[in-house]
Amino acid sequence: MASGQMSAVKRFFLWDYPRASWQYDVVVGLILAFIFLTPRALFRDQPRASSIVEVPSDHGRAFLLEPGLLESIPDGARKIRVEGILRSRYGKSETVTQVEPILDHEQELKGYMVFTKP
Repeated sequence: MASGQMSAVKRFFLWDYPRASWQYDVVVGLILAFIFLTPRALFRDQPRASSIVEVPSDHGRAFLLEPGLLESIPDGARKIRVEGILRSRYGKSETVTQVEPILDHEQELKGYMVFTKP
């Protein structure tokens, strides 16, 4: 009996069932259930912004920047760099009031939140 169970497990992992058999349909159903029912958070798959995205804000304008834009810039020069990026992207001058790093629960840098005023 143990060899029969081992054979069934081996056939399952090697997908050794003919098409249109009920075993084949069960394996396909399991794969589809895994794909569509597995929560995103399990794989830490979160949407990423393009390089700069304007987000709604109650005070002035706010932008979400990806971390690669400011990773090699020292803290003191970030506001100047962001003002240059926004001027080249939107064609008008914005005064950056605050640049805040966005960290996840593991303290990994995910981006920067930038607040501006006209």
